[in-house]
Amino acid sequence: MEQERTGGLVPWGRWRRGDGGPGLPWRSTVLIAVVVMVGTGFAARNQPDREALDALGRVLLLLAAAPLLVRHRWPVPVVFTVAAVTLGYLVAGYPYGPVFGMIAVACFAAVVHGHRTAAAWALGLLWAGHLLLSHWLYRWLPPAGDGPAPWGQELPAAAFAVAVLAASETVRVRREQRAQLRADRAAAERRRADEERLRIARELHDVLAHSISVIHVQAGVGLALLDSDPEQARSALTTIKAASKEALGEVRQVLDTLRTRGDAPRAPAPGLGRLPELVEQAAAAGLAVTVTTAGPRTVPPPGADLAAFRIVQEALTNVVRHSGSRTARVRIGYGSGHLALTVDDDGPATGTEAGGSGNGLAGMRERAAALGGTIEAGARPDGGFRVHAVLPLRREESPSPQESP
Repeated sequence: MEQERTGGLVPWGRWRRGDGGPGLPWRSTVLIAVVVMVGTGFAARNQPDREALDALGRVLLLLAAAPLLVRHRWPVPVVFTVAAVTLGYLVAGYPYGPVFGMIAVACFAAVVHGHRTAAAWALGLLWAGHLLLSHWLYRWLPPAGDGPAPWGQELPAAAFAVAVLAASETVRVRREQRAQLRADRAAAERRRADEERLRIARELHDVLAHSISVIHVQAGVGLALLDSDPEQARSALTTIKAASKEALGEVRQVLDTLRTRGDAPRAPAPGLGRLPELVEQAAAAGLAVTVTTAGPRTVPPPGADLAAFRIVQEALTNVVRHSGSRTARVRIGYGSGHLALTVDDDGPATGTEAGGSGNGLAGMRERAAALGGTIEAGARPDGGFRVHAVLPLRREESPSPQESP
């Protein structure tokens, strides 16, 4: 019977534990008991020289089957109990038959739960006891007039014990391999989730840091000129409006990646094609940016294109926030299989230490490292600050070179 408890369904054939853990395998245990009882009845008909299967014999069979109900909770006591009851059944002289199937089930449960030694000891003691009964103690035990068993039957008995242990060990190893595979998959899922969270955090940092820096600078300009130059203050407010709209659009695009898996993003990721917009935003913040290119221009793969745009964006943001220079130079070099980016300003540093110690440079390094590239950032010998990044381009993803304008 199935019943619902604590939000889950109880598997049919198991009793639910009070603490919500796995239930008891009563269905398989009852099935084993029925098969053994019926099978032993048939086996007794073909063994007239053994004791008749009376009420005591059936009670012993039930006593051997009953511990199997808790074989998954206490496998070691169960396997020794079943072995002892089985040996008692043989001492009483009852027929051979399916009774050995119960010790096989108990050994299987012990091995798959990691108790190989206990299972081997239980089987070994049962085999040794049977050896004594069959060849030395039969004179004093039922059935009356019984003779010694042929020694040839001991080899199949030993082979049965070895086969039970080998099959159980095979199942145990396969279960462990499946469990390890599930654990590896879960760990990989967690790594992918962590990487995705890091990517989203990096995107949000890059978007917000740049836009808010522009808004901060223009807000200061607007406040300073509100009374003396209203038109200039109006221009600053217009820039703030445009920058905030751009930031909201990019934040919405980043958050779109948190939607249901499989949905396509609503807007393409930014790349070097939007560099003119970045230059305009920097100009609105009072930073004059010149852009030069070298080498045959190629369209980078999407990942490298996005990383290049974000690195230039973060570098210009750092100039606006931390440098006293009002000019910056961006150089893009298209090489054979790589893209080189250089952003220079003439300094000097203001406020915090040049380059800062926040997440900006760390984010740039993470972007470059994720693509197998490198990035260097630091003060120049002649003053100012330089950010230099080299991003590899996979040849199979790069289109044919076009003529540089």
